[in-house]
Amino acid sequence: MPKYSTKQRKVLLDYLTQHPDEPLSARQIADATAGDGISLSAIYRNIAAMETEGILRPCVRDGSREVLYRFCGAAACHEHLHMTCSHCGKTYHMDVPATQTLVDQVAEDAGFRVDRSATVLYGVCRDCCAADPKTTEGDNV
Repeated sequence: MPKYSTKQRKVLLDYLTQHPDEPLSARQIADATAGDGISLSAIYRNIAAMETEGILRPCVRDGSREVLYRFCGAAACHEHLHMTCSHCGKTYHMDVPATQTLVDQVAEDAGFRVDRSATVLYGVCRDCCAADPKTTEGDNV
């Protein structure tokens, strides 16, 4: 099925490009783009299409049933593994040399190629640990 470059899609892509590491709900996206006259049904249609294309990845925050979407259409996302904080929801690119070692080792040992743009490690970020030291109990932080 061909994808059409509509004004709505352009507005959504522009917004998502500005928030690449931020998990967003459909409602948050709709509220942020409300001034551009995009209907909620158009938001959901475009989200579904972008998810199928692999440029939006669904995720769920701990303790919630709400589906959030992370934009991974940016070129930087294809080269990084990701870490997502299960408390605040923020996603970070892993820019550590060990990630390449990990990817190489998995390929060598298991014969498995890791899709970096889709790989997310969950845990608790430094800011959430600092704000609430109890978050480290039971976590490998």
